[in-house]
Amino acid sequence: MAKFSHSKLNLFFLLLLISLLTTAAAPAGRRHPLDPLSSDEIELIRSLVINSIRNLSTTDVTFQYVALTDPNKQYVLSWLSNPKTSPPPRRATAIVRYNSSTHEILIDLDKKAIISNRVYSGPAYSMFTLSELLDAVALPQSHPPFVAAMNKRRLKVKDVICACYSVGWFGEKMKQRRMVKLQCYYSNGSVNLYMRPVEGVTVTVDLDQMKIIGFRDRYEAPVPKADGTEYRPSMLKPPFLPPLNGVKMVQPEGPSFKVNDHTISWSNWELHVGFDKRAGPIISLASIYDLEKQKRRQVMYKGFISELFVPYMDLTEEWYYRTFFDVGEYGLGQYAASLEPLRDCPENAVFMDTYIAAGDGRPMKMANTFCIFERHAGDIMWRHTERAIPNRIIKETRAEVSLVVRMVATVANYDYVLDWEFKQSGSIIATVGLTGLLGVKASKYTHRDQIEEEVYGTLIAENTIGVNHDHFFTYYLDLDVDGGTNSFVKSNLRTVRPPNPDNPRKSYWTVVSETAKTEADARIKFGRQEAELVVVNPNRRTRMGNPVGYRLIPKSTVGPLLSVDDYPQIRAAFTNYNVWVTPYNISEKWASGLYTDQSRGNDTLATWTLRNREIENKDIVMWYTLGVHHAPCQEDFPLMPTLTTGFELRPTNFFESNPVLKVTPPRPLNRSICPL
Repeated sequence: MAKFSHSKLNLFFLLLLISLLTTAAAPAGRRHPLDPLSSDEIELIRSLVINSIRNLSTTDVTFQYVALTDPNKQYVLSWLSNPKTSPPPRRATAIVRYNSSTHEILIDLDKKAIISNRVYSGPAYSMFTLSELLDAVALPQSHPPFVAAMNKRRLKVKDVICACYSVGWFGEKMKQRRMVKLQCYYSNGSVNLYMRPVEGVTVTVDLDQMKIIGFRDRYEAPVPKADGTEYRPSMLKPPFLPPLNGVKMVQPEGPSFKVNDHTISWSNWELHVGFDKRAGPIISLASIYDLEKQKRRQVMYKGFISELFVPYMDLTEEWYYRTFFDVGEYGLGQYAASLEPLRDCPENAVFMDTYIAAGDGRPMKMANTFCIFERHAGDIMWRHTERAIPNRIIKETRAEVSLVVRMVATVANYDYVLDWEFKQSGSIIATVGLTGLLGVKASKYTHRDQIEEEVYGTLIAENTIGVNHDHFFTYYLDLDVDGGTNSFVKSNLRTVRPPNPDNPRKSYWTVVSETAKTEADARIKFGRQEAELVVVNPNRRTRMGNPVGYRLIPKSTVGPLLSVDDYPQIRAAFTNYNVWVTPYNISEKWASGLYTDQSRGNDTLATWTLRNREIENKDIVMWYTLGVHHAPCQEDFPLMPTLTTGFELRPTNFFESNPVLKVTPPRPLNRSICPL
């Protein structure tokens, strides 16, 4: 044990005390500029807004969307390079509804003051709040025509539960009311209410006045029976599959990553995990340490799901408008599930809470919003067995261990498992898992052979049609590959005939690279030709002369099947291409526009790119849409096993050579050999 003199000990404890006091007394302004809003900040925003509005009760004010305003990117990067300097001004945006008007209010959190209050006069509306949707679904219970319709169907009104659906836009010239349509379900006998729709009844609610403005009982269909819809293990009857032996992910020394507020450091990665009521998880400032260059290098400034478009294919009166924008209308962050240890996340996971502003503006805690864990699933990072050397066999292999940041959003019937995974090789993998409950329609049919007309889906159980639909996830990917000025390169793979006709081979393929000059050049619709898509930094080259880059490897090449003149597709024209590239613009964040409810498609990613701006050697953003065409099947009933898709951002000539050649495997623990 080292020996210290009294003077050295006193100096040591003095320095320690100063360090602790400095850390503890750090002013609020020293927060990371990309940290999500805290509970205190949300309360401050509410107070400032309420105090600025005169002659109104607080119940007449609805906080539709409250979020951190994106700080100036260059200020953030400058602060990051020298954290001792003052961080960028911390500001927030509140979209607030009162006096039947939508107000965009900008707040300076440092000065505790409102900077501006602008009235939005466009045709669309901001996202719904949980509280107003809960108020709306309670209205039918006391509406006499609704009660009569349920009694006619011999349903107990108290067991009928309704859900709010956005109404969309279908060419109306005049601005519509801010409203939703209610479709209802029967919970008697089963908690799986979405499998028991009450078909033919539609209730329309004005959200500003919070009253029913329309009711229609068009027809009756048998409510699907409760039998067979249960999914809770405690309520299911034998037989069961045999249980598996226990599986543990053990880290007796604790996780290898460190969490400092919202900044995570792990192995060669450092990144920031943010949160937004609309987008859900936001990954920022992802950088990787280059062992050979002995420095940290930028990869991604910001990545998140900008929109999730879910159109259903049923054309009937009760269904045609069900073309949902789950980010812009409902909010993935607002519907974040509280993750359960050992069920949603492995036992080595660390959890993170967040806050959102509720409809009344007060902070609402979202417990266990994120889980962060190391994944060690027996995958192989790299390996080789060499037998060609005489009298020697060389075997080398490395286990794959990665870092995962997970959130689950439950938007009505669907559950979306959203993962961001970071590999030591430099890859970033974004994964979406779709599970939960189908959107189904009650039907008179009990067997497929009875069906003679278009039913827009599959008969998955008696009286139950699983309706065809799509899921399109549009990701915002602001890659800053080794710096802020990048280009987008399409490396087309082309089949070529040999120049020498006597060559025994008749064809080969080669790579023809093309750098996109403008936004129009960069649009990609998968399936037309084979190509590798790389964001490169033309100002940084390897020793071999290749520009450093990151490649998009899609797992989904699905595109929309709706006609371009269909109103939902006009609103979702950002899905017309799988890949877009735009110059960075702080105001271009939401692919469906800032206001999505009842939007008309005039403020979207597709309209921004009509300017055809230059994108070569610029600060650029790549937008990638992955899609799933879902034609339901019986295995999706009564609850859908997880269907997974996603994409990979993979280093391409970013490193001089294999960056994980010198990876240090996890320290071995005592292990038991499994008996055969």
